[in-house]
Amino acid sequence: MVEVPSILSDFLELPRSDVVVVPQQDQIGPDFLMKASGYHFLVEYKSSAARAPLLIALQLIMEIKDSFKKGAIPLIVVPYMGKSGMDFCQNHNLSWMDLSGNAHIKAQRLLIHVEGRPNKFKKAGRPANVFAPKSARIVRQLLIEPKQGYSQRELSQKTGLDEGHTSRIVRRLEELNLIDRDDKGALRPPNSDELLEAWREAYDFSKHQIIKGHIAARSGEELFKRMVRILSDQKIDYAATGLAGAWQYTHFTKFRIVTLFLLDVPAQSLFDQLHFRKDDRGANTWLVVPNDKGVFHGSSVRDDIVCVHPVQVYLDLKGHPERAKEAASMVRQERLKWRWDA
Repeated sequence: MVEVPSILSDFLELPRSDVVVVPQQDQIGPDFLMKASGYHFLVEYKSSAARAPLLIALQLIMEIKDSFKKGAIPLIVVPYMGKSGMDFCQNHNLSWMDLSGNAHIKAQRLLIHVEGRPNKFKKAGRPANVFAPKSARIVRQLLIEPKQGYSQRELSQKTGLDEGHTSRIVRRLEELNLIDRDDKGALRPPNSDELLEAWREAYDFSKHQIIKGHIAARSGEELFKRMVRILSDQKIDYAATGLAGAWQYTHFTKFRIVTLFLLDVPAQSLFDQLHFRKDDRGANTWLVVPNDKGVFHGSSVRDDIVCVHPVQVYLDLKGHPERAKEAASMVRQERLKWRWDA
């Protein structure tokens, strides 16, 4: 953290000695205060610009900002601020800077905006991820039944993960304040919306095996029903997602692309029966072999068609074109309210 005053002095074009650091003694306050050129900064450092740490920083700022000098500028500092972190800060009117030399600091008579400097803190190897395909089974279970408190053993049994793996993921989710443990040890999300959005930020639909192609059809709905009928006749397990899945849950908007999860790569005989022509360009059919079978958990039958849970539909729409953004909003509004008084 010794770099922060130096970086700020460069932004303000001041000698380093003109930036005064005041260590913070209060455990519930910011990490430290900085004074420079008549401005007071409340600095909160997070080791990552992922949504969960930024949310923790935002909650702290909301709690403490009235306790400090009027006009003091809350300032979130991270090693490197990526695009999603920038969007989060913009949506919540938060000033930020990173140790790689980028920043957006806005206050009365002050605007500092620097971007495009590379990440100085890239780590070799794959970072730990509580939303990795198999690990995310725990989050999915907690979002499918957010009112239901689970013990670690129950989560292990529900998700099919061994207890050691479950313990590691639960511990990390607790560290990120994405789940709470009550006095009886039951685990549940304190804010289901934030848990879902943290997962969505990390989710990448393209990591599944997606077979794109075209099947002649008059409409997406007609294609959807024909495909489901053929799969059912062949006793092939499937579950609809994406725009077609959203349609089954909300009937919000017509669609052209039909997306179906399949347990295994389909045989050529199925492609032949569907009259499926592999082609990414103009594809209206996406057959998806998931990177973890957990995507099927919580599936249900809607009007004789098997659909993944609305949580999964919402996530998968992130990787779809057409009116996917609007469809995702409708799924959230109609199927993922999570009202505790309902």
